[in-house]
Amino acid sequence: MPYDHVQSKPVSVALVQMTCTEAREPNVEKAITRIGEAAERGANIVCLQELFTGHYFCQSEDHRHFASAEPIPGPTSQALAAAAKKYGVVVVGSLFERRAPGLYHNTAVVLDADGSQVGLYRKMHIPDDPLYYEKFYFTPGDLGFQSFATRFGKVGVCVCWDQWYPEAARLTALTGAEILFYPTAIGWLPDEKEEFGASQHSAWETMMRSHAIANGIFVAAPNRVGREGALQFWGGSFISDPNGNVVAKGKHEGEEIVMAECDLGLIDVVRTHWPFFRDRRIDAYGDLTKRYRDGV
Repeated sequence: MPYDHVQSKPVSVALVQMTCTEAREPNVEKAITRIGEAAERGANIVCLQELFTGHYFCQSEDHRHFASAEPIPGPTSQALAAAAKKYGVVVVGSLFERRAPGLYHNTAVVLDADGSQVGLYRKMHIPDDPLYYEKFYFTPGDLGFQSFATRFGKVGVCVCWDQWYPEAARLTALTGAEILFYPTAIGWLPDEKEEFGASQHSAWETMMRSHAIANGIFVAAPNRVGREGALQFWGGSFISDPNGNVVAKGKHEGEEIVMAECDLGLIDVVRTHWPFFRDRRIDAYGDLTKRYRDGV
């Protein structure tokens, strides 16, 4: 694709794929160490996986887990903010937010390279599947779909289950997001992996690559890894360019920092060659706000 009419704007993106312990402190310390390592490798933006401060506790409905939630700002977000400032990187962190007594969210905080908090995204789509009993813990988000201006570009965030909804990606892109992050916790049931594992992983990756193509943006998904309870988290963290090409990808087992240079100038190039935004029929999409078109 010709590149003459836009200015190159390279940004280095890093995804932290890691195992987690039950105790909070070792996970936070590891995450901060990984942020530093990514910064040393040239990262400008670092995104952590979903609910990285502990095990994925939503495999059961247990009131004791509410004790692990914290406010934002709070201890973990402040530790991430200090790391962002120390290393001069933007940090996206996924936390179990205690907003008020009886009101909890699955929330991503966006911290600019000076350590300032520039945004919050509260997970909008909340699953209730076997071993993913999130409706017991999380109130659906009420901040809508947003993007946040940072030193290194405009960052959009959705969280895990949001990644299956094209409406969420579209609305986030329409706010000007250049990179859409999906902090994730998804894995296999080991006894289903042989029969369904490859298909499940392919669907997950394909869905987000399609968001990149349809919206002409970069998409990046850090996923946790390792065995926790009945789930084997499949890692596979990846970064897609606006053409849907996977430009960096993690392994299914083991920790790593997945990195790629994302030239934000490519967004305009792609959108002027595949002008999906130009050709949208916004006058014809009103029925998207209905649950179902009965009787049609």
